[in-house]
Amino acid sequence: MEKVTEERLHGGDTHIGKFHKYLSEFVYGGIDGCITTFAVVAGAEGAGLSNSIVIIMGFANLIADGFAMSIGSYLSAKSESEVYDKHRKTEYWEVENIPDMEREEIRQIYTGYGFEGELLDKVVGVITADKDRWVDVMMKEELELIPGNKSPFTIGAATFISFIVVGLIPMLSYLIDLFHPLMINQFVISAALTSIAFIIIGLVKTEITKTSKIKGVWETLMLGLIAAILAYYVGDFLAHITN
Repeated sequence: MEKVTEERLHGGDTHIGKFHKYLSEFVYGGIDGCITTFAVVAGAEGAGLSNSIVIIMGFANLIADGFAMSIGSYLSAKSESEVYDKHRKTEYWEVENIPDMEREEIRQIYTGYGFEGELLDKVVGVITADKDRWVDVMMKEELELIPGNKSPFTIGAATFISFIVVGLIPMLSYLIDLFHPLMINQFVISAALTSIAFIIIGLVKTEITKTSKIKGVWETLMLGLIAAILAYYVGDFLAHITN
């Protein structure tokens, strides 16, 4: 029988596994996109703006904020990768040029773990016998750095896509009304659709955090509600003082 590796067990070599690896970016990009757009819709509703202005403002914020957030995610991940690579090169240099000092650091690390005597000598010898293994241990144990397993570009792309796709939901009723007038107030439909989106995102978020589903949904709904209330009354206030 073919041996099932841990990577395959968790779907690491499948498309689903690759998607799951970037699930956090999809979730948090979606949360920000939905909150941002619904806040714009709520603020416009509070100010009594027309549907066309809601759509213009909504799309402008959706694209601009989504791009800014994705660039931020990309640069953050890229910076972390560059920092790791820089320290790794430094460790290689130290292993090659000051091996006695680096070997003593390995000894001190494992002494702290309770190794001593002949066993400690054996552990130090095994680790320092292979340069790559030696550097890996120094990176993890001394610098507390581990390599990232995500592409910075994919992180940025996943954030942008989820921001746009989920962030579009609060504006769907306004877009539909452009071509087919709705009998129900567009803001009411937008609020209902946004609530459903928040519930789904909250449920997916609990898949990442491994927390209570009720808690995850409640937190996400409350974030959206607070943002909408603030935006609505700010829009209403500004409309009154500018008219």
